[in-house]
Amino acid sequence: MQMDFDTVVEQTIAFVKETLAQAEAGHDWFHIERVYKTALNINAEENGDLLTVTLAALLHDIADSKFNNGDEEIGPLTAGNFLRGLSISADVILHVQQIIRNLSYKSSLSGVSFQSPELDIVQDADRLDAIGAIGIARAFTYGGFKNRTMYDPAIPSMPNQSKEAYKNSTAPTINHFYEKLLLLKDLMKTSAGKRLAQQRHDFMLLYLDQFYAEWEGR
Repeated sequence: MQMDFDTVVEQTIAFVKETLAQAEAGHDWFHIERVYKTALNINAEENGDLLTVTLAALLHDIADSKFNNGDEEIGPLTAGNFLRGLSISADVILHVQQIIRNLSYKSSLSGVSFQSPELDIVQDADRLDAIGAIGIARAFTYGGFKNRTMYDPAIPSMPNQSKEAYKNSTAPTINHFYEKLLLLKDLMKTSAGKRLAQQRHDFMLLYLDQFYAEWEGR
């Protein structure tokens, strides 16, 4: 018998907090919480299935492949195993797994065969957390975690990368703006996502102008 909605959310949050207790700061519980809140705000306009949006937002990074030796199935598998323990319906579990499987930017580089309004909502929420002020902070946090150079004028950005090239990149963090972050605005699917992305995109452009000025000692 499936639990009531509030209990499902409460238990899912507890599971995510425990699982991600030692996660890298850009992919920790606070990232999940921001994506969850943003997804709910977008869903208020888009009217997707609330249970699916909620579970997918909370579980979307439960086992990110980049922290699990590139295993792209460990996230959907972990989420499915957990949700079956809550007696969530098989249809909802499969939908949540498909969202997790197709959510990331790198997944889109190889072509996505699955689509749903709920995927659009959670994907926009996740991409919004990758841009703007928090997106900048997350980019440099991850760059520091991987011991990457902040910026090297001798290493050009490589936009329009293949999925493999993107996954294997060790480029400076500033390059990531041109290889992903500045591209996300035009990939938003929902009206709310597009509106919020424009503000955050503009902030990143201002930041880059300031960064280059300071780099040159101006």
